[in-house]
Amino acid sequence: MWLVNGAYVRANICEDFVNFDHHYHLRLIPKNEFWIAKEAKHDETRFYIDRMLAERRMIAAGASYLKANARAELIERAERGKSKMMKRMGRKKFHRHDIIARVHKKMLHRRAGGLKIWLVNGELVRDFFMTDFAGGGHDKVYHFIPDEEVWIDDDISPAERKFIILHELHERALMAKGKDYPHGHWKATQVEDYFRHHPKHAGAAIKNELARQT
Repeated sequence: MWLVNGAYVRANICEDFVNFDHHYHLRLIPKNEFWIAKEAKHDETRFYIDRMLAERRMIAAGASYLKANARAELIERAERGKSKMMKRMGRKKFHRHDIIARVHKKMLHRRAGGLKIWLVNGELVRDFFMTDFAGGGHDKVYHFIPDEEVWIDDDISPAERKFIILHELHERALMAKGKDYPHGHWKATQVEDYFRHHPKHAGAAIKNELARQT
């Protein structure tokens, strides 16, 4: 099990590596290795290791990756429910808007009467809404994200946020025009890859993407 430089992996090998992964999902990782990004702001290592061990065990027993992934996600969710934080918060009944208020950390951009880009507590998003949330997301993909919001995971370092913002904005604009998620994600990944190698132009690109949002 390795702690790895996630920013380096995303910049030089594969943008799709975010918090953790293993060979049976990301082939570039050696078969007998688990990778966990060292940049993680929250200590979720135990959840990631439990999940990867479960997936590997089921795949070794003959299950497909998709089937193993679905079952392992349930295991991860159950483990998250046992955490001290979740037990503490579980004593109260939270409405959706209360949880979102806790998830929101810092507004990174706000357009008058429109789109907001939020830095969010990624661990809380994974605890309450979606265990697979990583990097970022927006309202056109995830039902739990309020209308006209883009969320950026606080596990992403400040130096990398601009690339994730570009990805999410480009994907969102395409989906607003009727493109499906696989198409939007593929195109957004290409945009992200380009600007990771041309970072000086990322700021101008973000302005252009913001102008495209509806």
